[in-house]
Amino acid sequence: MKRYLLKRILFSLFSLLVVTGTVMLLVYNLMDRSAILATDPNRNKYTGNSLVVHDYGLYEEYGYMNFTNYGSFVAAKYQEKYGDDYPEHEDYQNAIAILQDGEKYASHPDVVEFTTQYTSMGYEIQYLPRTESRRGAIDPAMLVAKREKNVFVRLGEYIANFFHIETVNDVQDKNLTDRYIRWEWDQRSNMPALVGSGTTHKYLIYFDDRFPFVHQNILQLNLGVSNKTFQGIDTYDVLMQGTGPIKQTEQEYPVDLGTGVTHLTSVDFHTVTYSERPAEYDATIYGEGEHYIGGTQTKSGLTRIVNSFLIGIIATVAAYIIGFPLGILMAQKKDKLVDKLGNAYIIFIMAVPSLAYIYIFAAIGTNAFGLPYNFNLAMNENAPWILAAALPIISLALPSIGGIMKWMRRYMIDQKNSDYVKFARSQGLSEGEIFSKHISRNAFIYFVHSIPFDILTCLVGALITERVYQVPGVGGLLTNAITSNDNGVIVAGTVFYTFLSIVAMIAGDLLLAKYDPRVSFTSGRK
Repeated sequence: MKRYLLKRILFSLFSLLVVTGTVMLLVYNLMDRSAILATDPNRNKYTGNSLVVHDYGLYEEYGYMNFTNYGSFVAAKYQEKYGDDYPEHEDYQNAIAILQDGEKYASHPDVVEFTTQYTSMGYEIQYLPRTESRRGAIDPAMLVAKREKNVFVRLGEYIANFFHIETVNDVQDKNLTDRYIRWEWDQRSNMPALVGSGTTHKYLIYFDDRFPFVHQNILQLNLGVSNKTFQGIDTYDVLMQGTGPIKQTEQEYPVDLGTGVTHLTSVDFHTVTYSERPAEYDATIYGEGEHYIGGTQTKSGLTRIVNSFLIGIIATVAAYIIGFPLGILMAQKKDKLVDKLGNAYIIFIMAVPSLAYIYIFAAIGTNAFGLPYNFNLAMNENAPWILAAALPIISLALPSIGGIMKWMRRYMIDQKNSDYVKFARSQGLSEGEIFSKHISRNAFIYFVHSIPFDILTCLVGALITERVYQVPGVGGLLTNAITSNDNGVIVAGTVFYTFLSIVAMIAGDLLLAKYDPRVSFTSGRK
């Protein structure tokens, strides 16, 4: 068993790397990157060399390349040398002005330093010469350094930054001398909390009244950053935040803790992060000189993962509860009316494209039963969650019911003339007892392997169903990312889907070995 698990885990990790690398290759190297330029609303504000630099910056933001320019390099150099008034110094002004001389710029010491430094790191140096239009408008020269990321570098960076555990050395502020991680009593929740100083977040482990009631900031899972849809927010945070409108509650400000004085605010003070600038401008909220400030906005509604999981798990449970006995009934009543109706449903659900029957069920549900069509709209109107999710659940459950009915019927009919069935008949058992106590139990073995997969895939949602019914879940997140070229979310979604599939397969193998005595992971050789 241990050897099997080790091999399975190692092979699964290798598969995860291959899948992630392949998706990165497709997204960043084989697809036309100019599509992201066409959707940039600010691109028309730039022309000439400024447009080139803007495009390079956009490519860097989306993860296609590393990019820097000579102006930023010189500014950083002379700010460190002269302080904040560096723009007034002649050395800085000369270093910037030299670029406009296309013949002499390359020999300037700062240009040589810039070129040497970035060339040694594999960057390509590009000089954009000064131009002048017929109307006399001048487009100043620029010097840039760019380096395309190959798939191996990108994959290596992704793996290296995948996990981050916060430590007391996360904050680089030299003025911070009191660094610690310790348990303290949290007056906000009246529960113990693990807090830190020198860590990025102040609250590392804490409790509150939001599901799942215990939260942590100590381990950061960097799935990938949303470049477009959520403007720089990590995909993990997108998955874990509420999907409803911003929610305001009466809370004590950090400066008022323990006083009973409350204020109407939407800030989650458990998510404050360190800033080198003390909160002097927010002293009435955080206290004089407090460095842990900010915090995310609290949103109402369930998270994307919870929405997808609840809809998926309810649909899966309903499919097994309904499909399993119906398949048994069809096998018992073979070629009778029940069997014919069941087969008609199976043929319909398998033959009709999924998008078509989703709209059919949606039309029936909204017109005949008054069920809400748009999940988001229903939740904004304060409809019960189960009512808003009714149509997505039905649309997911009905095809699964057909699949379970088909395989259950087929297996039980195949097993009717097996030797163990004949033996059971010879002992006087009725056909009903044979079906329920023997054939159905053996038939269930064929479903055991798929149960973990069905449960875990609920976490990733249903791509088409969530898109049609406007469900803020994981599946809709990925489809929106694909249509909007949000590369970070595409890669993150792929990693998330692949990881859950791997866990489901391993869990299915273990469950099958536990349930089916014919399967064993131990070798019979001695």
